[in-house]
Amino acid sequence: MLKVEHLTKIYEDGTKALDDVSFSVERGEFLAVIGLSGSGKSTLLRCINRLIEPTEGSITWDGVDVTNASQEDLRRIRRRIGMVFQHFNLVNRSKVITNVLSGRLGYVNPVLAIINRFPKADIEKAYAQLARVGLEEKAKSRADELSGGQQQRVGVARAMMQDPEIMLADEPVASLDPVLAHSIMQYLELINKEDGVMVLCSLHFLDLVHQYSDRVIALKDGKLVFAGTPDEIDDEKFKEIYGKEAERVG
Repeated sequence: MLKVEHLTKIYEDGTKALDDVSFSVERGEFLAVIGLSGSGKSTLLRCINRLIEPTEGSITWDGVDVTNASQEDLRRIRRRIGMVFQHFNLVNRSKVITNVLSGRLGYVNPVLAIINRFPKADIEKAYAQLARVGLEEKAKSRADELSGGQQQRVGVARAMMQDPEIMLADEPVASLDPVLAHSIMQYLELINKEDGVMVLCSLHFLDLVHQYSDRVIALKDGKLVFAGTPDEIDDEKFKEIYGKEAERVG
């Protein structure tokens, strides 16, 4: 179980991005995180693997205190937390296979990783992950030769190289059209259902939330304003989350 308790994040300029947020996620669940831009979704996900340091509160994962973990312990924790980014975060000039192999950096000798010397088993694993997302034939292409949807699939394959137990997906389909968005969500669903990976995915569109998530939490101005199932988001709750002027689509 992942347990977030009284999580608060205040940036140096005084912005309170998260305000006393508490919730839990069971092993194998697919949790959608929704809310307007600036509501704290990205900050929340990045606090979970401490890419952003929380100001107050705690995060525990299967009894391990992530918030107070040493750098050495945090390195081991991060190995098992995959992350998919909105803007892909690939090395554009590098080959697709090299980008995927970078998901093993937490497991291999750093000196060998610098010169792209990975064990044969890792190389075979990388090709298998590319095949899983339908991109094995693009392995030797440069990352910047791929479409946006293909680049995001590379991002998913890279994250799966970590053998993650948790997948954090930060607006993974925000820059994609609806058809490509569903294709990426289907890969995340596959990882969740077949591999039992816990998925926390921030999303804007309720049709995706209803189709793919088990449970939902909603943030507004850094505060948790909803926790429940997608079906519980009625028109009244929708307006509470997104504002009275918002129009519901999907």
